[in-house]
Amino acid sequence: MKRVFDIFVSLGLLLVLIVPLAGLLLIQYMVMGAPAFFRQVRAGHGGRPFRIVKFRTMRSGQGSDAERLTRWGQLLRSTSLDELPELWNVLKGEMSLVGPRPLPTIYIERYSADQARRHEVLPGITGWAQVNGRNGLSWERQFELDLWYVEHRSLRLDLKILAMTLFTVIRRENISEDGQATRSEFLGKQKSPPKQ
Repeated sequence: MKRVFDIFVSLGLLLVLIVPLAGLLLIQYMVMGAPAFFRQVRAGHGGRPFRIVKFRTMRSGQGSDAERLTRWGQLLRSTSLDELPELWNVLKGEMSLVGPRPLPTIYIERYSADQARRHEVLPGITGWAQVNGRNGLSWERQFELDLWYVEHRSLRLDLKILAMTLFTVIRRENISEDGQATRSEFLGKQKSPPKQ
């Protein structure tokens, strides 16, 4: 049922938004140049890698995220418009509308056993953690919320999260981590150095 819902909603949104998306893509090319899209390998269901597609928000080249993030990119991020191309990932079955956010594959080896359970479901464009703090959360708290979603997932909960997402986007809160242009890297649980 969830997959049918994902296909129906994502296809409907793409059809409804086809003209605005075309206009947004044109502006994206004018402001950012080519490539217009950001593609990165992320961990999906079962930890399997897939290539996520988003609108590019940073200049190419070297430098920190803060240095490369453009004003246009900041606008796309603050309005979550950069996430719209992920509807294509949903149609392909690589993502769901709702689920834990897909993270880089390198993080897999850094998860605890409980944290790794986030891969028991398809990753989502939005999720329980995103409507309860977004990037203002610590990594540990985000993974706790991801696990809560895995254990309580239902179509009713998904509908609630989608409704809450609209308010989260309108409020533009916790778009990035405090003191960061985006979000710091997840390094896993740091082990204490051995005693001498």
